[in-house]
Amino acid sequence: MSDLYRSLPSVPKLLGHPALAGLPHDLVVGAARQVLSALRDGISDGSITTLPDIPAEVAARAHLLARGRMEPVINATGVVVHTNLGRAPWAPEVVEAAMEAAGYCNVEMDLDSGRRGGRLTGVAALVEHLTGAEDALVVNNCAAAVLLALTALARDREVVVSRGELVEIGGSFRVPEVIASGGARLVEVGATNRTRVADFEAAITDHTAAILRVHPSNFRVVGFTEQPDRSALAALARERDVWMLEDLGSGSLDGAFGEASVREALREGADLVMFSGDKLLGGPQAGVVAGRRDAVAWLRKHPLYRALRVDKVILAALERTLALHARGEAPPALAMIQTPADVLEARAHALSEKLTIRGISHAIERDTGFVGGGALPGQGLPTFVVTLPADDAMARSLRVGRPSVVARLGDGALRFDVRTLTDAQLDPVADRVADVVGRRDRSPR
Repeated sequence: MSDLYRSLPSVPKLLGHPALAGLPHDLVVGAARQVLSALRDGISDGSITTLPDIPAEVAARAHLLARGRMEPVINATGVVVHTNLGRAPWAPEVVEAAMEAAGYCNVEMDLDSGRRGGRLTGVAALVEHLTGAEDALVVNNCAAAVLLALTALARDREVVVSRGELVEIGGSFRVPEVIASGGARLVEVGATNRTRVADFEAAITDHTAAILRVHPSNFRVVGFTEQPDRSALAALARERDVWMLEDLGSGSLDGAFGEASVREALREGADLVMFSGDKLLGGPQAGVVAGRRDAVAWLRKHPLYRALRVDKVILAALERTLALHARGEAPPALAMIQTPADVLEARAHALSEKLTIRGISHAIERDTGFVGGGALPGQGLPTFVVTLPADDAMARSLRVGRPSVVARLGDGALRFDVRTLTDAQLDPVADRVADVVGRRDRSPR
């Protein structure tokens, strides 16, 4: 270990390395300090036993500091709402709306009167039109929406939930922990696979604030199961004067693909419904709360709301996504999910032709993709893929080049799923594959 420490170069020595020539001095100094600090930590905890190419590491870190880390990626995985690749892609007009909002915009001004106006006026009007809600607000994701609702409406009181709905969502966040974070006390009822209205009725006390339904958007319970009827549960909530809250997660407005519908949940008596702005809504990552005007008002005036609210760019993107739905048009994510088999097959053959022209050996196969992002669990999407022999090194080369191309790797082959590719991306994908394969063929054995 001491030898590794002694092998670490000093910052002044690194500054003179040819790999760092031409980079701004302050950036190189900052990058070198970060890299050396991380190496010392790794040596100390035993995770680093051999030193990497330190000048190359410093150069990479300096470039990151100079331009940031994120860059566009061509998604050839077939996973439509890919969490690691930014979830739902935005429609071109949504991107344009977000870019326009990035400058000055009327986020909190009524242009007619010149006075301060509500930042959620546009979203609330669209959500009301699309779902029948009386009011709505927006926070940064659906988990935040649930947290805000529980904090504002059930703090220091009890929330009754079916045991079969105590789910874990992405990032290891669990419903019981969200409830506890909101200052409420969880009351579990029923069994994992079967819960009835009578279970909720027996659990409600003078300390109960709400009934919470959680849609299992990222898993399925099958077999000997039973779930309370929503209308009956809402009637019980009204009778016992408690809130009826529903976390619908995936954000399907109309119940497409067999998912629970925001519109139906409100019509059947939910006081508030929380759902995602991306996933099956197809817009930016956000959490929407829709429902009764008085309930939304309680959330809007709670101090936590200001900490969780979204900025003007996300609001603009969400407004324009909702406007697409209002016009009956499908955002890109939904269009990808609904792409017919004949279109996918034709796109696979088009990519195949481009690879053939470039001399790349490959095959076309039928395969199965997924929506991803915790939406439509267990529902595979029949698709077509273009495959070619590959290993980890080739997959990495495609990822780190420009444009970055990410495909599925398994069983010694890369699979380019055309469901998540546009026609305009076929040539860039073929060019990148040809470049990577050509460089591998020219490399010494």
